[in-house]
Amino acid sequence: MNFTRRFTLAGLLAVLLPVSATVAQVDSLPSWNSGSARQAIVDFVGRVTREGNPDFVPVPERIAVFDNDGTLWCEQPEYFQAAFALDSVKAMAPKHPEWKQQEPFKSFLAGDRTALAEQGEQALLTLVTAAHSGKPTDEFSKSVADWFSTARHPRFNRPYNELVYQPMVELLAYLRVSGFKTFIVSGGGVEFMRVWAEKAYGIPPEQVVGSSGVTQYQLDAAGKPSLLKTAKVQFIDDGPGKPSGINMMIGRRPILAFGNSDGDHQMLQWTMAGSGARFAGLVHHTDEVREYAYDRQSKVGKLDEAWDEARAKGWTIVDMKQDWKTIFREKP
Repeated sequence: MNFTRRFTLAGLLAVLLPVSATVAQVDSLPSWNSGSARQAIVDFVGRVTREGNPDFVPVPERIAVFDNDGTLWCEQPEYFQAAFALDSVKAMAPKHPEWKQQEPFKSFLAGDRTALAEQGEQALLTLVTAAHSGKPTDEFSKSVADWFSTARHPRFNRPYNELVYQPMVELLAYLRVSGFKTFIVSGGGVEFMRVWAEKAYGIPPEQVVGSSGVTQYQLDAAGKPSLLKTAKVQFIDDGPGKPSGINMMIGRRPILAFGNSDGDHQMLQWTMAGSGARFAGLVHHTDEVREYAYDRQSKVGKLDEAWDEARAKGWTIVDMKQDWKTIFREKP
């Protein structure tokens, strides 16, 4: 092969390889419609992973964090962990006859939603605490797994853990192939999420950051050790707690963060405050037919101040109705 021919082939490869890489990137997101949101993601990943590019980021620093409720799976009409807790209280009730006379258990078990609502958020917190404490961690994990095997979403009549967003599952996989380490950073309970997160998203338990309660080491009569979940709160991983949780559990500032509500606002701000290339994304729920449509006025997943800042600063807003070809994974 002469020099001219070699030079020509080299030139063709130099032109074709970037195109092929771009095609591969786009094909990694088959559930995303072509548009500014998907292009922003592909462009960002291309910039930070291309050696020699001014925005190149070494692999150890490619940290991506994702909220869970409303970002990776559905969160309506109530947070799924709340549904688990309420079902657990009902199942536990026969062993607690005193609850028939104690609020908020009395109103909840009687189905008196008006009386329960009048007791405010503290009533719900009491119910959730009852469902999440007083059990060894292994027993609690089993109760979560058992609930997912039988509980069904009231609208979609599918197991709750099937209501994950297929486009976001593809995005997580695409980032990992591109050298990113992906984390969940959620206000949900860390021990609740760790039961199913790896199967649902490919995110292992050690990469799940969430709210947590205090556990107590104990030995049973046979000398077998366990960790007992207590009613004491250790850490709330929501709002301004998310940057603190990231700093404590991950130890690196992310270069990419995705959320969907004001509870993620500080995590997005903190991510974007770092040096170098940065990406902040918001999932905007706009599809009342395939999922739900809500933002500023919603009691669950309220998106107000974060939405304003995202639009003012040019963060990427994913319009669920326009940007996603499909919402949920197909039924198995």
